[in-house]
Amino acid sequence: VEIRSPMIGIFYRGPTSDSPPYVAVGEHIEVGQTIGLIEAMKVFSEVPSEVAGRVVSVPAETGKLVQQGEVLVVVETAG
Repeated sequence: VEIRSPMIGIFYRGPTSDSPPYVAVGEHIEVGQTIGLIEAMKVFSEVPSEVAGRVVSVPAETGKLVQQGEVLVVVETAG
């Protein structure tokens, strides 16, 4: 399952540059868990996971512009 960006903005994998990322490849995540932040017009919005499962990849890079609908995280769900 691909978790996509809900808006255009700068993507951040963690709350600060010194912090570990919200999610990492191989990690199990839950529905509603924050997978990253998107900054748009100096406002930071959390991006929640819509599914539970194991993180397969994180194609979005910290500090890079993402477009609405761009894949941020890929999750393998059970079943």
